[in-house]
Amino acid sequence: MDVTITKGKDADRIDIRRADGSVAQCHFPKKGPLPHDALHYIVEDTLGFARGFWGIIAQGTDPEAVQDMAKAAGHASAKRASVPEAVIHELLQAERIVEAVEAALWTGSEDAAGIRAMAHIGCDASQVARPALADPDLADILRRSRDLHAAWVPAPNGHAITFHWAAR
Repeated sequence: MDVTITKGKDADRIDIRRADGSVAQCHFPKKGPLPHDALHYIVEDTLGFARGFWGIIAQGTDPEAVQDMAKAAGHASAKRASVPEAVIHELLQAERIVEAVEAALWTGSEDAAGIRAMAHIGCDASQVARPALADPDLADILRRSRDLHAAWVPAPNGHAITFHWAAR
């Protein structure tokens, strides 16, 4: 699957072409200096996740339907404190890791132990297993995220990045 994320003023556009030839497009509002879904790619690719956000999209789910799918599968929140179905465990783990990496990027932290602890606390709250998150993997995630930051932030609107998601 090939994914292109195009920088916009208030939202970024995501264009997807799956291996089967199907396409999807969506817009996501900005949550920080980097496209949140590009960080999902870095995290899920580095950790080899098959059923994180991008794995679910590659299997045919529309990007804008992922949140509803997660909710239907028992994604925990203050109002829905239940153990989620196994089908969304990696999706939730990836989201918690991405949130921890975003916090590290916003604060300039290089503390792998702190990132791991934050991700684990998030996984506990989401009632999913804590992923191992080895120091070399976290270092690679941070390096790739900083490289993306260096290219993305100064780029003008209309700048695009493309990545390839290989089936796992």
